[in-house]
Amino acid sequence: MALSLLIAIIVSILAWSHFCRPSRNFPPGPYQFPIIGNILQLGRNPHKSLADLSKTYGPVMSLKLGSINTVVISSPDSARLVLQEHDQAFSGRTISAAAEAHGFDKISLALIPVGERWRKLRKLYREQMFSARRLDGGAGVRREKVQRLIDYLRKCSESGRAVDLGQAAFVTSFNLMSATIFSVDLIEFESGTTQHLKETVEGLMTTLGTPNVADFFPFLKWLDPQRIKKRSEFYLGRLLGVLGGIIDERFESRSMELERKNDLLAVIFDLMEESDEYDFNFKDIRHLFVDLFVGGSDTTQSTVEWAMTELLANPEKMSNAKNELKSVIGEKKQVEESHISRLPYLQALIKETLRLHPPVPFLVPRQVDREVKIGDYIIPQHSQVFVNAWAIGSDSSIWPNPTSFKPERFLNNNIEFKGQDFELIPFGSGRRMCPGLPLADRMLSLMLGSMLHNFEWEMEGGVRPDTTDEFGMVLHKAVPLKVIPLCCF
Repeated sequence: MALSLLIAIIVSILAWSHFCRPSRNFPPGPYQFPIIGNILQLGRNPHKSLADLSKTYGPVMSLKLGSINTVVISSPDSARLVLQEHDQAFSGRTISAAAEAHGFDKISLALIPVGERWRKLRKLYREQMFSARRLDGGAGVRREKVQRLIDYLRKCSESGRAVDLGQAAFVTSFNLMSATIFSVDLIEFESGTTQHLKETVEGLMTTLGTPNVADFFPFLKWLDPQRIKKRSEFYLGRLLGVLGGIIDERFESRSMELERKNDLLAVIFDLMEESDEYDFNFKDIRHLFVDLFVGGSDTTQSTVEWAMTELLANPEKMSNAKNELKSVIGEKKQVEESHISRLPYLQALIKETLRLHPPVPFLVPRQVDREVKIGDYIIPQHSQVFVNAWAIGSDSSIWPNPTSFKPERFLNNNIEFKGQDFELIPFGSGRRMCPGLPLADRMLSLMLGSMLHNFEWEMEGGVRPDTTDEFGMVLHKAVPLKVIPLCCF
């Protein structure tokens, strides 16, 4: 009897899937297989698979990922409709099982709903971290961290050692965040702790970005069949433990500090004591700092590594960048943030890197809170929405020869990555765009400019750099970049 009922249910589902098509004008998309929908069409590189499908079905495309309605946006015009014109309706988030680890989805600025608490956190970021005043005041810290990177690379150069450039960039970015938040450096170049933390951050971002059957069929979340949530809990728990120890220690010693620290943690402690607006507890602070460390270190490291990979694969482009730096700054002088506005080629190569290798290929998936009409199509309520920034950056109708690394394409136009030009949106746009963009902009220019100005570079073993990417929440290189720095002066 039970078997007969199960067979009847399966047959009913198959019949419904095959014969019942939406009567409303939903976006077109590939055939949805019974039960699994389009899961198998994601492949190992969903950003590329969905970009290929959009060439057939258009820039607003619908999929069924298990039981989840999904809409994929793959053009500047459709991205503008979602991220700007209908930004409020699309401001929700799809919460993955991995993001639920340790209640992260209930506290993270990137994931909580747009509301009063979200606005308070956004205000804190805007005023205490990323305002022009704060950023200008932190120029000395950034200069110090980049100088430490240059000193480390110089030591490697003197001994002829190859450098894992991604790890070196990670140390610099991570210590910039730790100095800004805690007034200390947490890691060192070539230490076990560094590798441990780098693996933790990358592991967390990988689990957050891995396609998960428990997200496609939410009734399986309790089972966690791929153990993705378990891995997320492990990596996130490890990072929360490191940050929590520092926060607890600082709080206990706060009354005994002889000299008040001028860092973000001190600001937050003051706000907790003096203002009713910010009702933080220690758990909130730990998750807030996870947002900052992960968002500020992993994406910056990835972009620096990709930029150097492309420059090593295109020596004439590296020569152009070095010549510009030499002509603007002069020999035996260090790159300063005040130079950046006079280095258009350096800015162009960063834009070109972000076009070819957007750090977060789908941005952070959104969810529509009500039925919305986009162009000629109806987007059903509760659909999750991927904005395929990688597909937009690789579209040959927008970018001639899109697979080629050509910084020159940005020298004769005013396209920026600040969220207003939808041909290039690596940091998103609208109310939920990345709040750390102003810091990333300064740090990328300063770090890359300093590395190019101070050294010549050659690949370890003289091989051509590998440009294969590895899909995740952040688009990392599949093969780490190992290079030998050669001192210029």
